[in-house]
Amino acid sequence: MDISRNQFFFAGFLCLLLGGQFQMVDSIKLTPDFTQFLAERTGHPLASVGAATQTLTQSEEPSAKKVITPPDWIGWSLVSLGSVLVLHSWGLKKPSS
Repeated sequence: MDISRNQFFFAGFLCLLLGGQFQMVDSIKLTPDFTQFLAERTGHPLASVGAATQTLTQSEEPSAKKVITPPDWIGWSLVSLGSVLVLHSWGLKKPSS
């Protein structure tokens, strides 16, 4: 299956939007439930500590919250990749109907 002009344009536009979003965001703070979910799936020691802390303090909400700080180059890479894909899509011939 060949990738058409419209698919190149959509992929490029999506990369442009994601790159712009990564440029505007300094850090991403995950919810305690999602942090616990990631810790359980990756086998991180936070999973056992979070469950023990929750039992000791008798709270219903996990206390640990993960903060992700994406590097600056990710946003610029997505913006440049998206612009190349959009420009490439403009150079392709239109799909035949």
